[in-house]
Amino acid sequence: MEVVAVLVIGLVAGALGGLFGVGGGLIFVPTLLLLVGLGQVAAEATSLLAILPVVIAGTWRQHLYGNVRWRTAAIIGLTAVAGVELGVLTANALQEATLRRLFALLMLIVAAQLAWRARREQA
Repeated sequence: MEVVAVLVIGLVAGALGGLFGVGGGLIFVPTLLLLVGLGQVAAEATSLLAILPVVIAGTWRQHLYGNVRWRTAAIIGLTAVAGVELGVLTANALQEATLRRLFALLMLIVAAQLAWRARREQA
């Protein structure tokens, strides 16, 4: 059953990543928590590795359409490495429940921002 759940997670995350430019934590972490039963830290760590093929495939397809800004992506990516190191240290220092609440708060903030932007664009 776990293999089927993981295959479905991969398919859905890939489709949503290609469609909306999201994936990783927003898709993988909640589904790994709910469907696979991983803990918060393990779900986040697994998500970081699982996103690599999605990133490569999505970037290649978007590159073919001329949508990738390589210089901007390189700057963000290189500076994010330092942030990842800090984030991993922090995640391992926090209690699981605290980390899960912080992740939920992040998801609510992202949802609110998307709703706000969509509403502003309609007006």
